[in-house]
Amino acid sequence: MENKHGRPIGSEVRQNIVDILHAIKHLHGYEIYKLYIELFPQVTMRLIYYHLKKGLSIEEFKILRVDKKKGNFSWGSETQHIIYQLGSAAKPRDNPRIKEYVDKHLKNKII
Repeated sequence: MENKHGRPIGSEVRQNIVDILHAIKHLHGYEIYKLYIELFPQVTMRLIYYHLKKGLSIEEFKILRVDKKKGNFSWGSETQHIIYQLGSAAKPRDNPRIKEYVDKHLKNKII
């Protein structure tokens, strides 16, 4: 009998993020969050960023690029968008809910 300790590696939230990136190819964290809360039970932005960081460490996600923008923001003079895409360990599912949403709402919008 196998004795498993600790938390399991898999996560339904992270799998949903994998499926979103499978459908849309690459997005920054806030775009992932906005899509996620449209499609699934509401989660916090903090949880999405936790799973993006965890997914990077287990190679489900990788960083495509970092876009930096100058401006006058409340936190300083620059902001950055980290653009994520699927990594080598990702196992996307063809989620019909995501496909239908993308086809209906985003097919004419370039992301």
